[in-house]
Amino acid sequence: VDTAENGEVAVEKVSTAAPGSYDLVLMDVQMPVMDGYTATRKIRALDDPARAKLPILAMTANAFDEDRRNALESGMNGFLSKPIVIGDLVQELHKIL
Repeated sequence: VDTAENGEVAVEKVSTAAPGSYDLVLMDVQMPVMDGYTATRKIRALDDPARAKLPILAMTANAFDEDRRNALESGMNGFLSKPIVIGDLVQELHKIL
């Protein structure tokens, strides 16, 4: 388990970590410096295909259809609204892993 205080740090960690260090990113949508949508687009644009295809699950307090659409359009693989319900998290993990 690792954390990043903003999207820019998340992109940096994914792009510089040893291969296989991450199996999944739980990406908050609303973060300072760089939001989760932008961070996801930057991860998807990485040269290393394994890093660029890393599963990314959106986590947000915004639960509107538009938010879900924005998450998927940015390249995220799934979407969870906060507060997180463990059963929903497990269901999303089964879908994308």
